[in-house]
Amino acid sequence: MNTIVEWVLDLMDRIGGPGIALGIFLENVFPPIPSEVILPLAGFTAAQGRYSIVEAVLWATLGSVTGALLLYGIGAALGIDRLKVIAHRMPLVDVADIDKADAWFTKHGPKAVFLGRFVPGIRSIISIPAGIDRMPVAKFLGYTTAGSLIWNSLFVWIGFQLGDRYHLVEQYMDPISKVVYVLIVLAALGVVAWMWRRSVRRSHDPDDHIDVETLE
Repeated sequence: MNTIVEWVLDLMDRIGGPGIALGIFLENVFPPIPSEVILPLAGFTAAQGRYSIVEAVLWATLGSVTGALLLYGIGAALGIDRLKVIAHRMPLVDVADIDKADAWFTKHGPKAVFLGRFVPGIRSIISIPAGIDRMPVAKFLGYTTAGSLIWNSLFVWIGFQLGDRYHLVEQYMDPISKVVYVLIVLAALGVVAWMWRRSVRRSHDPDDHIDVETLE
């Protein structure tokens, strides 16, 4: 992991703005790469006169949106129908769960896409359900760009202000990110536990089940 981060930082140092875009693109498709390392360094480099702070933000946002579009495309290629087929073959999962999740995302998707850009881990994967739900591309780009622009501007500006102390951002953000990741894991385990209890309950109560239509 450290080797990947060092490679990204070296790339930024060598080619400037495009290196920022590539680094943030990789951060989107490979979440363990922390944006709280890349963005403050971009701000610090801008303070040295390599490029303006506006250019740093724009390059970072280009990388964010490009990475999000790739994940959106993966979700769109998967599609709701294929996801239902997969769910039908998985233990514990009901096709009805997919329908409920799809209905929720149809209603709250724009808010989820926008707010998700501020949450480590979620920032990347939120683009996949947007693609599965086939959210209009223009709407997806609008909310993704807005959220990314705010997040990127904040951390580039902090790095610009801190100068050669930009690394302090990672020291403060790393514990927060770890807590968020732990909460995500706990939430996922909670969902799995609920699904397991539901499966056990249904195995003891034949009347407690959901009929599943034949999927092609």
